[in-house]
Amino acid sequence: MTETALAAPAYAPHRRTFDYGKLVNGFFWLTVASGSVVFVEPSPYDILILVTVLLWSVRGFTIHRAILPFVLFLSLWTFGGFVSLIPYWNEADPVGFMYHTLFISTTGLFYALFLTAQTSRRAELLLSAYAVSCVLASAIAVTTWLSAFDGSGEWIKDGRAMAPFKDPNVLGSYMVTGALYLIQRLLLGRFRLWWLVVPSIMLILAALFLSFSRGSWGAMVVSTVMIVAFLIKTADTRRMRLRVVAGAAGVVFVVFVGLMGALSVPDVRDFFFERAHAEQDYDSGPNGRFGNQERSIPMLLDLPNGFGPLRFRDTFGLEPHNSYINAFASNGWLGG
Repeated sequence: MTETALAAPAYAPHRRTFDYGKLVNGFFWLTVASGSVVFVEPSPYDILILVTVLLWSVRGFTIHRAILPFVLFLSLWTFGGFVSLIPYWNEADPVGFMYHTLFISTTGLFYALFLTAQTSRRAELLLSAYAVSCVLASAIAVTTWLSAFDGSGEWIKDGRAMAPFKDPNVLGSYMVTGALYLIQRLLLGRFRLWWLVVPSIMLILAALFLSFSRGSWGAMVVSTVMIVAFLIKTADTRRMRLRVVAGAAGVVFVVFVGLMGALSVPDVRDFFFERAHAEQDYDSGPNGRFGNQERSIPMLLDLPNGFGPLRFRDTFGLEPHNSYINAFASNGWLGG
């Protein structure tokens, strides 16, 4: 046999190799996209996040020094909660609350570590999946609200949409980031799939409106103003600035038209103006939400361990409705 015959062929077919990174990113995307389906426990998100963390950690990871302060303060906050839990270990609700807090803290640490590598790509994965979860939640919320406007539906609370969450305020707050991401895409001129993006924005804003959450409405307005201001400030060209301004004006016009259309329905209009008041009946008075917050501060100053996890409502009959007061009340001075 000649030497030529023994030589390797000039062309060898390319053999596909398994991309483990794509598998991890795929599970990550699916996990975030399932984040709005929480009316069952454990939720799909609870299961998928565990699978995603396991797949991601198998091949090792690095801890960037930039996230060390976050890790430190998150650990202190969680540890403070368990210290405050000590007198209530025999109560199921506080114990469950703190184990849930530990779970959320752990997943928060995962997100911080995960996004320190391939940050731009993974941030886009996260936000696109989050937007999908918002579209899914808003479709359920709007559909269930329209089918049970009288508030008799299981997924309606006092005439306010809340599905697939357990509280209208959570639904409203969840919608904000998804709407901002899609609005930003349009303002930056990313018109790919615009025919899908525009209806998605309208659906998400409809769910946000039907949650009748004053805090969520305010967060949406303030965040939109901020993102438009930042885009104008960081635009490279005058043409881009004009595009952002024109796009923002278009969004405002569409929202205005949609709002006027919704308010043309008498029942919706009456309920909207009722909810739009800066202060509701349950807010005012010494035993109202704000009164409870004010009365709790002197008490918490004398309690290094706070009231204990979930104990604020046992003391005042209502949840604190304030993240900072809740931190001191549930996690003590250390957590606060």
